[in-house]
Amino acid sequence: MIQRLIPSSHESLPAIGLGTWQTFDTDNNDDTLRDVLHSFHGGGGRLIDSSPMYGRAEATIGRLTEGLPERDTLFYATKVWTTGRSAGSAQLEESFRRMRRPVLDLVQIHNLLDWQTQLPLLRRWKEEGRIRYLGITHYTDGNHGELERVLRQERFDFVQFNYALNNRHAEQRLLPVAAELGVATIINRPFGEGALLRRLHGTALPAWAKERGFSGWAGLLIAFILARPEVTCVIPATSNPAHMQQILEAAKAPLTAKECEELKSAVRA
Repeated sequence: MIQRLIPSSHESLPAIGLGTWQTFDTDNNDDTLRDVLHSFHGGGGRLIDSSPMYGRAEATIGRLTEGLPERDTLFYATKVWTTGRSAGSAQLEESFRRMRRPVLDLVQIHNLLDWQTQLPLLRRWKEEGRIRYLGITHYTDGNHGELERVLRQERFDFVQFNYALNNRHAEQRLLPVAAELGVATIINRPFGEGALLRRLHGTALPAWAKERGFSGWAGLLIAFILARPEVTCVIPATSNPAHMQQILEAAKAPLTAKECEELKSAVRA
């Protein structure tokens, strides 16, 4: 697995994580999701990203990982998604309970919501040792400017935003700004909510991709993102163990500049 350093601590983190939006919002698919987790961790993955906004996802993660021998090697990330200090504190307590963890590795302010209020709360909890890292997130191009402004104003360990082969807006400012400021990056929507995979369905992989061991577009699209050295971790979401295996194919050596240009051409075609 490709490893990237968290700039604020120099802790090493596997570059492929696991998103849980929609895919883990269930309580009747445990066997399949457990297989996804086994494949993910067996392939070297650690970071699992969730949010109170994702329905039952936090509780599903807590339930499925509680009995795993490797649970303490996982990197648990979630978010605070509410307004007001007391509501933020209550929501965080619920996240600890649902995820069944005494300490959360990363708590992020979700979609910039009431960040001025929630940041002091998260800092206090970090000082108390209940949270290891702080972050802030959004998922749309239109909020990249606001994310940059906040990052320049306040100190965060992580920033999470959207980036994909067919949407490279983050290359303009957020990726270089995060590198400049020493902030770790988490990439969401790497498949454009599935639209990119649907668009490429039936399109043959480049010959060089097959030679490098890629069996499908999912792993190749993740590999494109990881070719950017500013990317710390990318968090594709899946509830399909076979799809998870394909994603993990991106854990090989990063793509070359020439290979990335070929992929850009494939999307433009």
